[in-house]
Amino acid sequence: MKAVLLAGGLGTRMREETEFRPKPMVEIGGKPVLWHLMKVFAAHDVTEFVICAGYKGEQIKEYFLNYAAHNTDFTITLGRSGDVKFHDDHLEREWVVTVVDTGQGTLTAGRVERIEPYVKGERFMVTYGDGLADIDLGALQSFHEGHGHKATITTVRPLSRFGLVDVDGNGLVTRFREKPQMEDWVSAGFFVFEPDVFDYLRDSDEKMLEHEPLAALAAEGELAAYRHDGFWQPMDTYRESQLLNEMWEGGEAPWKVWA
Repeated sequence: MKAVLLAGGLGTRMREETEFRPKPMVEIGGKPVLWHLMKVFAAHDVTEFVICAGYKGEQIKEYFLNYAAHNTDFTITLGRSGDVKFHDDHLEREWVVTVVDTGQGTLTAGRVERIEPYVKGERFMVTYGDGLADIDLGALQSFHEGHGHKATITTVRPLSRFGLVDVDGNGLVTRFREKPQMEDWVSAGFFVFEPDVFDYLRDSDEKMLEHEPLAALAAEGELAAYRHDGFWQPMDTYRESQLLNEMWEGGEAPWKVWA
């Protein structure tokens, strides 16, 4: 099964970083967050990737074209571009990575539509290139296979962004709750799709994946929800990138499910 990674957005809420590079290339512990996400998939034996590039996509292309140079020591004889000796090996040598230019202003549904030739006729997974989780991808696939519908969305119950204040009927504060877990479920951005999903993605350059296409699937009873109770953290803001770096540097990175 291939994993399709959405990596083409502008990342406007992280302008401190994304002015210079696409958000999936923002580093966590010295590696792009995109690399961390791919390592999660590889830990579950998913090692074929289709990356939907857009904004500053040339940086993603350069990273994978020169992956060995970015991740190992090497010696090069200047003037002889083909004379390069790599001194180490990297653990990702069997990954198959396809980078597709899906356009600068294309929205997420349109980006998935544009990679149809690379997954044609196959069941495939989709996720955003900036959210990390310790999700059991094998269990997600089994859940999808078991219900027999066209699509599966992964849901989580995130922590509230704000601390809550409980107030009684007399207007008195009874307690503070520091960022409790919400009761409602939200999309965690890990999907499993059957090839039929492309029928819902036609002419969708200006559509968000989680708006019209998934709403149509839900209306037809073809969208199931897999509930993930573990760790999930999107990287939507600069502060969240700092949080993920702190977790990695402190040895407390729940998404590190690989050896």
